[in-house]
Amino acid sequence: MEHRTLGRSGLTVPPIVFGGNVFGWTLDKAASHRILDQLVEVGLTAIDTADMYSVWAPGNQGGESESIIGEWLAARGNRSKVTIFTKVGMKMGSGEEGLSPAWIRKEVEASLKRLRTDVIDLYQAHRDDPETPLEDTLGAFAELVKAGKVRAIGASNYTAPRLRQALETSARLGLPRYESLQPHYNLMERAGFEAELGPLCEKEGLGVINYYALASGFLSGKYRSEADFGKSARGGGMAKYLTPRGKAVLGALDAIAGELSATPAQVALAWLRAKPAVTAPIASATSAEQVADLVKAATLVLPAEAVARLDEASA
Repeated sequence: MEHRTLGRSGLTVPPIVFGGNVFGWTLDKAASHRILDQLVEVGLTAIDTADMYSVWAPGNQGGESESIIGEWLAARGNRSKVTIFTKVGMKMGSGEEGLSPAWIRKEVEASLKRLRTDVIDLYQAHRDDPETPLEDTLGAFAELVKAGKVRAIGASNYTAPRLRQALETSARLGLPRYESLQPHYNLMERAGFEAELGPLCEKEGLGVINYYALASGFLSGKYRSEADFGKSARGGGMAKYLTPRGKAVLGALDAIAGELSATPAQVALAWLRAKPAVTAPIASATSAEQVADLVKAATLVLPAEAVARLDEASA
C-alpha cells in the first residue's frame, strides 16, 4: 500500500489512519485484537489513539484504548510493524488535564507503560491549553524528543492563530515543532479547516490527519431519517446533519458510489484523500467488513469531476 510522508516528521503513513477510539468502547479486548491483526494484514498500520480514550464509556477512566493496543503489541511482538500516534491534554477520569510540563512528563510515562513500548511515534497535544505558555509546553515536548521517548510531535484542535504562534515559538527557541495537525474535517464540516488551517498547514509543510472523516458515520449513508438514529451509539448526533445540505451530500455520494462501484463511505474518504492539504484521514471500523471497506477507500481515486460535484453539494 502506498505511504505518504507526514509533514516533515520523518514518519510515513498509509492513505488512511485507523482511529483507536473504538478500542475499549464499542470493541472489547478480544474484538480489538482481531481488528488490529487485520489492520496489519491489509497494510493499514498507523493507529491513532489518546490517553483519555475511552473515558466517556461507563466505568472507564481513560487509558483503555492504549492498554488494549499495548497488550496486543506485547502478545504479537510486532511493534516495528505499526506506527503509534497518541495524545495528551484532555480530561482523564482523574480530572487531570492540560499541557503543563509536569502533566506531560507524568502522562507520557503512563502512555508508554500502557502501550508497552519505549517510544511513541507521534505525540500530540490533544487540544490547546491557554493556561500554559506555549514555551513551556513545547519545551516539555522537546525534552521527550531528546530523550528518545517521542519521535515527533503534533497538534490537535488548535485554531490557526494559535498553531501559527506555536510554530513561531518553536522557530524562535529552536525547539521541535508541531509536524502535524489533527483537525475536525469532512464533507459536512469544511469551513473551519478550509478557511485558515488548511492553507497554514500547506504553507508550513505540516501533515494533516483529520478526525471524524465520516462525520461520525453520517457519510456512510446509514442515517437517512430520524428512524435510523437508533442504529448506533452515535446516532443521536445525526440530527444536525440531516438537513437539505446533508441530504444533497448523501445524494452526490450515492450517485458517485454507483458510478464507481464503491460505497458512500469509500467515496467520502477518497474525497478527503484528494485534498492537497490532507495527508491521511482517520477512520475507524468495528468489523472485518468495515476494515475491508477502509482498504478499498485507501485505493479509490476519484475523477476530478466527481471531486467537483462533492465540493458543490457540500459547499
